[in-house]
Parts: sequence; structure tokens; C-alpha cells
Amino acid sequence: MTRNTPAILAPAGDKTAFLAAVAAGADAIYCGLKIFSARMEAQNFSIEDLSRLGRLARSRQIQVYIAFNTTLKENEQEKAFRILTKLCRHVTFDALIVQDLAMIPLARQAGFTGEFHLSTLANLTFPAGLETARKAGFSRVVLPREFTLDEIRTMAAHAPENMDLEVFVHGALCYAVSGRCYWSSWFGGKSALRGRCVQPCRRVYEQKGKKKRYFSCMDFSADVLAKVLTDIPQVSTWKIEGRKKSPHYVYYTVKAFQLLRDQPSHKKQALAYLDYALGRQFTHYNLLSHRVHNPLDHDDATGSGLFMGRVKNPAAPYFITREALHQGDLLRIGNEEDAFHEVQNVPRAVPKKAKFFLAKTSRHKVRSGTPVHLIDRRGKELAALLQDLESELNGMDHTKIRPAGQVSDPVFSPARMQKTRPSKHRISDLHVSRSSGAAVQKSAEPGIWISNSRYGGRPAGKTWLWLDPLLFPKDESLCRGYVNAAVKKGAKNFVLNAVWQISLFTHPDRLNLWAGPFCNITNTMAVRQLQQYGFSGVIVSPELDKESFLSLPAASALPLGVVIQANWPLAVSRIISPDLSVGTLFLSPKKEGAWISRSNDLFYVFPNWCLDLTVHRKILEQAGYTCFVTLQEPIPKGVTLKNRPGLWNWDLTLL
Repeated sequence: MTRNTPAILAPAGDKTAFLAAVAAGADAIYCGLKIFSARMEAQNFSIEDLSRLGRLARSRQIQVYIAFNTTLKENEQEKAFRILTKLCRHVTFDALIVQDLAMIPLARQAGFTGEFHLSTLANLTFPAGLETARKAGFSRVVLPREFTLDEIRTMAAHAPENMDLEVFVHGALCYAVSGRCYWSSWFGGKSALRGRCVQPCRRVYEQKGKKKRYFSCMDFSADVLAKVLTDIPQVSTWKIEGRKKSPHYVYYTVKAFQLLRDQPSHKKQALAYLDYALGRQFTHYNLLSHRVHNPLDHDDATGSGLFMGRVKNPAAPYFITREALHQGDLLRIGNEEDAFHEVQNVPRAVPKKAKFFLAKTSRHKVRSGTPVHLIDRRGKELAALLQDLESELNGMDHTKIRPAGQVSDPVFSPARMQKTRPSKHRISDLHVSRSSGAAVQKSAEPGIWISNSRYGGRPAGKTWLWLDPLLFPKDESLCRGYVNAAVKKGAKNFVLNAVWQISLFTHPDRLNLWAGPFCNITNTMAVRQLQQYGFSGVIVSPELDKESFLSLPAASALPLGVVIQANWPLAVSRIISPDLSVGTLFLSPKKEGAWISRSNDLFYVFPNWCLDLTVHRKILEQAGYTCFVTLQEPIPKGVTLKNRPGLWNWDLTLL
């Protein structure tokens, strides 16, 4: 069997982490700007920073990928275009990692000639979608962290020529599948799809009187199993997650996977490097389908960093350190989600099992027993390497960044977009349920999730057939078979909840195919792209704010729909904690209720109040929306929905 030598792709959330990746000899580095990056909590980079860092990387044959991977609101398209124009003028880089389809025409118009890599946030999870992504302009697809090795092989076997795959080999896990988490956005407008996630899944929840971190995952690591990936030629890249992690983490994870790739017999040394990287406890997760490890099956706090001890005597707090501390080490006092948690610098070396007294600012803020973790270590060897690279960087010329200037007839021009504005459509209501027997208002058209009976049902008439927000490789043939059978029986109306699901249709031009709300469409440039792919209409993302909702129809190339009322999920996942019961209410730290339902192999987390924009229906109609969607979910016995306004981000500014 032909063995592959995959590139090792390192994360960089700031300049020092970037230099650590260079020092470690990474083959490629991915990083983001201070805007439009899916890790906005990282320090990130200015264009001036990247100008010099890109030249430094190129001098060592290291590729640089820019993660421009958030969704764009309608009023952000011009800003994104101008930033891209400056980026292309002043920075040496090789690829853009994107989830929003608007990025392709914007970047090309800005002068970008490199590769587009499809972010895992764009949720391409089944083989047939790869060809659609290739036609859209992507040369690489980043696969979900939830995949098994068998699923990776299946995707690889169907990868088109001139397309390669990127797989995660190490780093943090989200509870939800990427691109299918709305939890942070639902509780305050900080969208995970826009890099603002506040990690509500890391918090303590309560069910039946038991409090636990039911949704907080251990990290994932392929570690010694990574060598199996070298047998898959289409897997060109091993990706290390961690743009919020320290330079120490970046350096030692890169070194570990270099050993696992090039000298697998040195696995003990590689594993020692991974332990030394100061991440969370890790697991193989789904990688081995015959030996799955649920990352929610744990008893610890799943905090990042190396556990060093617990605080004693809050009046004059200290802890007894389990390992020696070096001058310059960084400690996190408390867990990441604790309001009082803070980071402290170690001012001088402390021997193992000695007392370390916390700063005076910690007094009376921490409780006895608060955990302390080592989150960054400034070893002498790495510090020397970074100092040398810093000196080299400082010797480079600085680039002066000037405004991009005016561009004639840009692709995002509202005037140009309005030329293709669709003619008026009749107003329609669509009520979607899990079963064909659900009650529907006489004035509404019925819709049904087609996977609910494992694609065994045969809805008749004008029923709108809704595809799942997640379609994994084993279900592709079932779904395609159902679609073909339904079309033969006269079905014409389908709602697709991932853009790539259009690949399941032989003649999309003969059908009425709408992009569903899980496609996360937030701007009219993306709508234009969908029109080119063969879509007939778009149900926009329900997490938008009022301004964004009302700005879309005027320049849309397709008719638009909106989710007007729904049991909308906080998250969609492949996993559930072994200690959590399906269909039973659980409570957040602020006593907000939610429950989990299961549909086939997916777990949906629903809040116990509905999304409800019905009070704003008239203004949405006036803006130009023509399809109003109601999504109904069975409410478990014992769960009572709260009667409260469910406006989501309508009155907020979506961050």
C-alpha cells in the first residue's frame, strides 16, 4: 500500500505561537485576522503582522493559510472585500479557509489567486458533496472531527481529482458538530459561526438533582493511530486545533506529530510531547469505529492545562504544586467558565511540592479547592528559538498598509445585485413536523423531515420534504434512494439543510429546491452563489438580528424565507453524556431549561421556549420575505414550554 506523507498544519493565535510553529518546523500554519475569524477570542493578527510573518514562513518553505471563516452579514460584505484586497496586496499566503460562499467571488475580485479550503464549519459530511464543493471552487475540504476512520476512508475514496482532504489529529472537541451549534448565539448573540462562542457547553448543568459538566468534552487526539492515516493518499494534511493555545502547546504538538509521522517507532517520545503540551485529557473519540470512546464519559472538569493543585486558605490563598514551576510559567486559577478565573505569571522558580502563594488580587475571590492549572511553560530551549526568530523578524522591513481605495462596480454593489432581484412571489406558510400525521393549519403547506422513519415513509401530494442538517456517509445512499423515489412519485419541493445536499439530485433544475435554515445563509452574495448551483429559494439563518433580516430581500437574487416560529435547537450532536437522560429537562447555572431529543443517530438539544418572530411578521413581509416557516418538535412528557418572547437576536446586534 502506498504511504502518504501528510503535511502538519499548526495553529497560530498570536505572533509568538506563529514563531513557535516555525521553530517546530511545521509544514503549514493557519491563522486569522482580528476580524472575520472563527476564533475571535484569540489575539489574532493585523495585516502588518502577517506581512512580515508570511515572508518569514516563505523563507522556510512553510505555507500560510488565512482563516477567513465566519459568516458575513449583509452590511459586512464591502468591509470584507476591502480587507481581502489589502491582504492580497501585502501578505504572502497560500490559501483561504472559508465557510461562507460569499467569500469566493469577494476574494477573486480582490485579486486572490490561491486555493480555497472549505472549513469544517461549512459541514460537508458525505461523499457526494465533495464534487459539488469542487465545482464551487474548493480544492480542499476540512473533514469533521466526529468522523470515524472508516468514514474518512469513504470520503477519500470519493474525492474528485485535484481535491484533497484535511483531518484533525489533535485538539479540543465541541459538543455539537461544527456548523450546527447555536447555543452561544441563543443566549446573547455571540455566534459560534462568527467566532464569538462563549462555550456554554463547558458549564455545569443539573438534571434530576445531579450537577455535572454533561456537555464538556475531553480533547481529541489521533496520537499513535495517526500513522493509519498515512495509508490514505487523499489525506494531505494533519491539522492541529488550537488557535487560542500557547506557543508551548503549538511547538510540542507539532514535534509530537512529526515523530508519529516520520518515526512511528518513537511513539513514547511523541506521547511525552503531547503530555507536555498542556492540553486537556484526550481520547481517540470515534476514530476507531469498533472501539468508540465517548468524550463526555469523564469525571474531571475537562479544563485545559496541566493540573497543579487546589487552592487552600482563600484569605491568603496558596496551593502546593505537583510539579516544579519555572520563572515565566503561566497559571490559570479556576476553570475557564468561572467568573473569578484569572491567569497569573510565575515570578520565580518553585520546586515540586512547595507552596505557591497567589497574587493579592486573588484574596477572597477564590474558594478553597479551586483548581490551578499550568497553561503555558517558557522552557529555556523554546525561549531561545523564539528569541532568534523574533530578532530575524525585527530585521525585516515593515510594510505600510494604505486604504484599499475605491473599486469600480464591485461584485457586492447593491445596485448590481438589484438587477437580478426576483419578481414578486405569493406569500406562503410552511409547517414542518417529524411525522406526516401532525396537525397543520388549513392555510399552510405541510413539510416533513424525511429521515425520521429511516427514509421509509412516503408522503404524498405537495408535502415539502426536508433533509437533515447532518448527513453522514452511511446515510447517503438511503437519502438518495428516498429522493429518487419521491421525485418519481411527483415530489418537487425539497428543503436542503446543507448546501452540498444538492449533489443528491440528478436534475435540480426540474425541481423546487430551497436552501434551508441550517445552511446558515446570512448575505445576498451567498444567495447569488446558490442561484448558480441550482437552488430556487433560500430560508435564511434564523440567528440574524433585525437589521440583517430586513436588509436581505431588497438585493436577493432568489425568493427568501424565514423561520417565523420554531423549536430551534441549541446544538446538534452525535453524542450524549451517559449520565444524561433523553426527553428530561435539565437546567443551566441560571436555571434556563432544555431537553435532548434523538432522531435516528443525532441528538438535538432544545431550549424550553420557542423561537417566535410572529409579532414581526408584517415587517418581514414588507421587507420582501415570501415563505414563513414553522418547525414543530414533539414536546417530551413532563416538559412544559415557557411562555416568553423568543426573539433570539432580533433586538440585539449579532456579534
